[in-house]
Amino acid sequence: MNAPRALSALALALLLVLVKAPAQSPEANKSVLLRAEAEVWSKGNLAAIEELYTPDFVCHFIDGIEWRGTAGIKNAVASHRTSFPDWHEQVEDIVAEGDRVVIRIHSTGTQLGAFNGIAPTGKKIAIEEIHIFRLDHGKIAEQWGMPDVHGLLEQLNAPGRSAAKVQ
Repeated sequence: MNAPRALSALALALLLVLVKAPAQSPEANKSVLLRAEAEVWSKGNLAAIEELYTPDFVCHFIDGIEWRGTAGIKNAVASHRTSFPDWHEQVEDIVAEGDRVVIRIHSTGTQLGAFNGIAPTGKKIAIEEIHIFRLDHGKIAEQWGMPDVHGLLEQLNAPGRSAAKVQ
């Protein structure tokens, strides 16, 4: 192989290594989030987690709570749906820019199981939540969650409890 051809081949190989797969469009990222809300949180479909979340997913929740990996999100969803079997999240607003998606949701559920040390009350609760997500190659990689924890605790008649115990 002559020098110019070898140099061209090397440059092409280097370019292929350095160029990342194209990022998903904001509309595609919105679709991933809408599916996660409908399938995972509102229906409790844990199998969909592997398709929608990266293996190294991290959720940063208020007061320092974190869920890590697909096992972490599966545990959080299963635990939450044990406490609130009819949990439903309705997306009210969704905005996407680049690899970020922000949602505002209205969440409802009936507490039929223990919830962070609070015995079942049978009470129907409704809270507002805002979440910011970062997506990576079509999967949810990171989340910053901000639910109305104080409103939730107040509705369960446990207003003195720490938000740190609510997941």
